[in-house]
Amino acid sequence: MRHFGHLADDVRGRLFLEPPRPFSADGDPALLATALGGTLYSPATRPALAADIRKQAARGVVSMVLCLEDAIADHEVDAGERNLVEQLGDLVRDFTDCAQSHPLLFIRVRTPSQIVDLTRRLGAAVGLLSGFVLPKFTEHAGGAYLAALAEAEHACGRRLFAMPVLESPELAHLETRRTQLFGIARLLAEHRDRVLAVRLGVTDLCSAYGLRRSPDLTAYDVALVAGVIGDVVNVLGRADGTGHTITGPVWEYFPHQERMFRPQLRRTPFTSFTSGSRQASGAGEGVRRRIIEHDLDGLIREIQLDRANGLLGKTCIHPSHVPAVHALSVVTHEEYCDAQDVLRQERGGGGVLRSAYTNKMNEARPHRTWAERVLLRAEVFGVAREDVGFAELLVSTLDG
Repeated sequence: MRHFGHLADDVRGRLFLEPPRPFSADGDPALLATALGGTLYSPATRPALAADIRKQAARGVVSMVLCLEDAIADHEVDAGERNLVEQLGDLVRDFTDCAQSHPLLFIRVRTPSQIVDLTRRLGAAVGLLSGFVLPKFTEHAGGAYLAALAEAEHACGRRLFAMPVLESPELAHLETRRTQLFGIARLLAEHRDRVLAVRLGVTDLCSAYGLRRSPDLTAYDVALVAGVIGDVVNVLGRADGTGHTITGPVWEYFPHQERMFRPQLRRTPFTSFTSGSRQASGAGEGVRRRIIEHDLDGLIREIQLDRANGLLGKTCIHPSHVPAVHALSVVTHEEYCDAQDVLRQERGGGGVLRSAYTNKMNEARPHRTWAERVLLRAEVFGVAREDVGFAELLVSTLDG
């Protein structure tokens, strides 16, 4: 599979200086964690689940979570499990008979025992799975989940990743957060090879205080949530080799919400939008209007703040959110030039140099880890051409 693989070759050639490279589910964990992108959640009870997975894969989704936890009611769990086993059984036959690759698939369970039970019941279809999402993950509850995952791995004979979700009241509450975070860090360090990424459950964190942000506000505008995110990155996202990839929180709003505030997108980034090799009159404003009509401007701002705060990828509960996550994950030409310059300077002994765009200072040693992460992201999301901006990437993805 590869990002933007659903686009025609000529479209990719027009958009990318360096196109996204293919990757596989059995690839390097650091690469896979970077490649998650917009991870689309779907209730496991959906009658057409297999068809949904095929359809979303054809539209450019590369990671999905099939949810048996909060997305379904308590009385639907048994039916959800049966549907999941049946639908993945159909899906494994379909993907065996065609050239299309399936997304990275994860199951969000409710209990540790479900991990072992579902692995057994899936049979050959377990080959479709990349792992499990572990909800309400804490220092005390997490050990049982990770032990069950190890047992399931042994039973099926293949690698299965864990993606723990940090969303418990113990993390929301200041007096227990520090103990929890360092306890979770120790636990994840013991199972480092199995932990693909750490996910943030911001909706549950808000619920600890009876809060819910509006579509006009990002998670970072809610001070209590922003504090938790900062502390999680502080402990679990360090760049010293002990950290993990931490994914951005869910954007829980669909199109057609009544707006209270003005749109958050400036017109300037859209004034130079082109279609093909020629300027399209009014095309940029049309793209901007389309984004605003789909209520994506708040999401776009939150994705930018995710990146600034050390988060990568995002939980998505609507297919319309995924293209925005992926378009903003493409490495810009400027980022690419800066990253290459930093690493070249670092290999030459360090120091400071003016950027190729002559608008910033690139300091070799402090910016080295940033540069390495940029080039890893470039490998899976590609590098945009110098004259291609976010607007053109997004509309090409939406129309692809």
